[in-house]
Amino acid sequence: MNSIWTKTVKLPEFPKLESDIKTDVLIIGGGIAGILCAYELDQAGIDYVLVEADTICSGVTGYTTAKISSQHGLIYDKLVKEFGTDKAGLYLKANEMALEQYKAICKNIDCDYEEKDSYLYTINHREKLERELKALESIGYQAELVENIELPFETQGAIKFTGQAQFHPLRFVAAIAKNLHIYEHTKVTELGIQYAMTQKGRLITADNIVVATHFPINNKHGAYFLKMYQSRSYVLALEHAQQLNGMYRDECDTGLSFRNQKDLLLLGGGSHRTGKKGGNWQELESFTRKYYPDARIKVQWATQDCMTLDHVPYIGTYGKNTHGFYVSTGFNKWGMTNSMVAAVLLRDQIRMKKNEYAELFNPHRTMMRPQLCLNAMEATKNLLTFSSKRCPHLGCALKWNAIEHTWDCECHGSRFEEDGKLINGPATDDLKM
Repeated sequence: MNSIWTKTVKLPEFPKLESDIKTDVLIIGGGIAGILCAYELDQAGIDYVLVEADTICSGVTGYTTAKISSQHGLIYDKLVKEFGTDKAGLYLKANEMALEQYKAICKNIDCDYEEKDSYLYTINHREKLERELKALESIGYQAELVENIELPFETQGAIKFTGQAQFHPLRFVAAIAKNLHIYEHTKVTELGIQYAMTQKGRLITADNIVVATHFPINNKHGAYFLKMYQSRSYVLALEHAQQLNGMYRDECDTGLSFRNQKDLLLLGGGSHRTGKKGGNWQELESFTRKYYPDARIKVQWATQDCMTLDHVPYIGTYGKNTHGFYVSTGFNKWGMTNSMVAAVLLRDQIRMKKNEYAELFNPHRTMMRPQLCLNAMEATKNLLTFSSKRCPHLGCALKWNAIEHTWDCECHGSRFEEDGKLINGPATDDLKM
């Protein structure tokens, strides 16, 4: 499966690790979160190495809609209620910082970077927008509630964030990654404090280790298998559809998103928990037939996101007592800005420099959230379900996904091709057929 990003760029290639090495920082995972972490360490003059099991950005980064925005759905009303105005304001400030970082880096990169206004619209829940606007006002952000937007169906208004952005994520990565210290086709099969062993038996020793593998691969610390689930969503790239001046997203988690990439309209949606049924591409195709009857599908793809208990990523020490062992995960469908936040925060923590965002993103904040019970119930039910195929991660039953022709785990989101080849973690091994 290709996206418009993977079809329109050639990423730099890197060698395989062929000998034991020692470094100050080892980064595991070559998606945009790992690449940005390596970039920030490189800029700071810190010794590091990044290893990727396949090739860089061969996972979820190549299948994003690539919106660089601090408008993350109805996040601020939730954060004010759960954390208070100070921490909600810090979340906004962190993502606005990420926006500025991208803007500065992209000045010298040809990556289709464009500033765009972002709109969060509602079809029938205007009161949700009003609560979100009130939360934004309480943290000092002047958003605007607009009545009419350019989408081809009626809404009850939208909240507008000015000065957001969109870009070509893989052209961006290709530019910043080409001179970084990266090894591809170097799979980590054993991981401990200050060391990692690769599939080929190469030993990497490091004072600090950052796990940036989308879903963390070490189950011994942090309980991430309880603190997260994964969600799938789908994208159609449409020719002869609408040219938009902004980026749009429904406030409903299962709603639609819109943005243009040159002459293509990117229509996203069909979301569902991995392993369960959802709208998939059929929902998007039905919408296209109704509202864009002259459009033609040029490319279609799907992606997967890690969802946390409280809508805030986990960035910091992997476990409560794992000094020098870090994690970057749980971006809740907003991987572009949150990856940049993670890179800056982890750079500072590795340098033992105080960072004002550390407490907010601390992976070991309270787990006492309603989603924890839902995650535990899903896992328990699934473990008791009969299936001839069991996930090698923690033994959950796998379900056949007839739409994508894959074996999917609804406990933690691992996915496998029909022949058992691993597609998405947290599983680290192929499915034994």
